Amino acid sequence: MALDTFVTTFREEHRQVRDTLLELIDAFQERDQRRIGELLNKTAEYTGPHFRYEEEALYPGLVNIYGEAYIESLLQDHDGAIKSAQRLVEIAQKSELTDGDITEAVGLLRGLLPHVSDCEGLSIMVERLPEEEVETVLTARDRA
Repeated sequence: MALDTFVTTFREEHRQVRDTLLELIDAFQERDQRRIGELLNKTAEYTGPHFRYEEEALYPGLVNIYGEAYIESLLQDHDGAIKSAQRLVEIAQKSELTDGDITEAVGLLRGLLPHVSDCEGLSIMVERLPEEEVETVLTARDRA
């Protein structure tokens, strides 16, 4: 059943992102720049395709439930996450991290976590979509 596949996959993707963001907080606090770089790459691997299929298929399918204003706020969250990621990369590329860099990086990462948990809640609304729409989301995920 497409819904079961979606819910399981969606939850696992959010867990991966959550865990990686939390690991990044630790890595920044430990000033472990090698690990920071690895985790930033891992985060990009997880979020790039995930954002794409959400934006292409999931969010449009939820407009009738949430309305356009909320869906627009989800899209803006993605834009903000991308800007935060770019800033994190800039910080990570410094030859030496200052206390201010660590504070900024941890703040950016903590700022991303609410979208992860909020977005996870979308799956209960997907339960209300017709099976064929859920299949469309899964197909978009496979393409992404």
